[in-house]
Amino acid sequence: MTITLHHLRYSRSTRIIWLLEELDIGYSIVEHHRDETTNRSQDDLFAIHPLGKAPAVDVDGRVMMESGAIIEYLIETHGAGKLGVAPGEAERSAYLEWMQFTEGTLAMPVLLTMLGPRFGGLDKLPLLQGFVGGEVTKLLDYVDAHLEGREFLLESGFTGADINMEYLLELINLTGMLDQRPNAKSYLERLMARDAYKRAIEIGGPLVKLPG
Repeated sequence: MTITLHHLRYSRSTRIIWLLEELDIGYSIVEHHRDETTNRSQDDLFAIHPLGKAPAVDVDGRVMMESGAIIEYLIETHGAGKLGVAPGEAERSAYLEWMQFTEGTLAMPVLLTMLGPRFGGLDKLPLLQGFVGGEVTKLLDYVDAHLEGREFLLESGFTGADINMEYLLELINLTGMLDQRPNAKSYLERLMARDAYKRAIEIGGPLVKLPG
């Protein structure tokens, strides 16, 4: 078994460092850097995968992208029963739904909210601003309500779905939008307090770039 993670700072690839630290399995890491002008990945990451996206993970000789798929695959093939929900188990459908929800539903409105100021602000496009703002509110309220009385997304405990979710909540927390959503806020704090998360930050740097 060989696992090589191609890591880009301030990106979703920190999720995979965290996962590998949680699973306590061996891996190597190759760090890549963003272009200082465009903030985009550079040619060395495009040499690994045609899309130049992070994370890109070479698992047993095949390069994978898409952090959710990488999380699921590593858990299923190298997790030794940890952090996943196997077919036939009670929360299997919930596990898959939350794994897909993060990038399939939550990510786009959150990222538009975060990136809007870089492009002059969403207020210049009021119809888009209204749609995006409404979606973010609805989705964060949904996550907050789901976490009422729960420690993690699933009753059975911490899973890869929580690792996938944390990145977006950490991003949106920068806007203050979790301050009025105490369940999501305390959930994020629990995730960031995990030892493997802290090791991931030590290894790969902060997951999100703080303003200033």
